[in-house]
Amino acid sequence: MKKFFKRIRLIFKVKRFFPFLIEFFTSKMVPVKQKVISVGLIIGYFLLPFDIIPDFLTLIGIVDDVGVLLIIFQQIIKMAPIELKEKYRFD
Repeated sequence: MKKFFKRIRLIFKVKRFFPFLIEFFTSKMVPVKQKVISVGLIIGYFLLPFDIIPDFLTLIGIVDDVGVLLIIFQQIIKMAPIELKEKYRFD
């Protein structure tokens, strides 16, 4: 249940995520291996068309996509250096 609430709080931090991603991929503090894993997660999400709930169910179908994106973002945040997390206030 704790992870669920962390993901909900992450929704409200999405506007900080794009600058975070730019710095994550351009920073020399982040190892190349972590950058490659992150790119793989993002590309995998867009290339694999499998959904838990089909998108034609409008709102419910979109919710599962948002959930998967939040899980991917959460994993990228976990891989980021502490300094970068603190700068963008991701706990």
